[in-house]
Amino acid sequence: MTARNCDISLADIKQAAVTISDHVVRTPLLPSASLSKELGGQIYLKAENLQHEGSFKIRGATNALISNKHRLSTSGVIAHSSGNHAAALARASRKIGINANLVMPHNSSPRKISAVENYGIAPILCEPSSEARQATTDEWIKQTGALLIHAYDDPAIIAGQGTVGLEILEQLSEVDSILVPVGGGGLLSGVLLAAKAIKPSIQVWGCEPSQADDAYRSLQFNSIQMPTRYDTVADGLRTALGHLTFPIIQRLVDGILLVNEDEIMQATRKLATDARLVAEPSGSVTLAAMIRYQEQFRGKTTALVISGGNIDFSPCLLGRS
Repeated sequence: MTARNCDISLADIKQAAVTISDHVVRTPLLPSASLSKELGGQIYLKAENLQHEGSFKIRGATNALISNKHRLSTSGVIAHSSGNHAAALARASRKIGINANLVMPHNSSPRKISAVENYGIAPILCEPSSEARQATTDEWIKQTGALLIHAYDDPAIIAGQGTVGLEILEQLSEVDSILVPVGGGGLLSGVLLAAKAIKPSIQVWGCEPSQADDAYRSLQFNSIQMPTRYDTVADGLRTALGHLTFPIIQRLVDGILLVNEDEIMQATRKLATDARLVAEPSGSVTLAAMIRYQEQFRGKTTALVISGGNIDFSPCLLGRS
């Protein structure tokens, strides 16, 4: 498995599952009788919102840290993130005994900064632009020799996230389709590699806000397209695809399903009321897509990846639909 060609195999994903097994939750795949009846198919929810730090991100972070442990200097690793990747690396680094340096925009939510500080790590704060985040990270690497752990464009990260797909097929071999949120593409590409290798007939769909439709456009134009706006409520999906994740998605995905902001917020509330699951909007896009495109999945068995549960309980999310 190399970063140059990203030849990630099912064996790599299975090895990642072994590597991270003592550090992550094997999350349940929950059947939903109410959603199944309403939508006319068998609906299962892969509850990554119940994962450590409330997100699937701990899978890739743990696999990347353990896989690269032999390469680390005393400076350890570094990453830039405003959210779940930072929290996942903070937890994994402390559990494994690796020094982690985390660059975060100074306007990151206090809750997310606290999630990092709770593991005894003082975030390296920077200006809230992509350029500033990258420049701060590059300068820290230059000064310390810390190893960069990218949030999604890294073979070990992708293999770790692929364990979500591996678990789904182990828990429900007869599944017809899997719906997966897509931001930078680490989770979607990992699930694609696992699921398509185990069951080539399975359909795997990416789900994306129409206000952050860069993955949809990237497939249309056969090249990575940048986001054109950053105001979707699904803040974890505002990232462009990576140079490693895009070719995997382009080759294997069955399509990208777009949903609007109202549909995402309604799905977030519906998961809470109907499935008793607290999900963040980024993790609710799969249910939003399932509802919008329900005729496409009627009569089929579908697994929805609920990728995270770190929700900001703002009035717009708690209001009536």
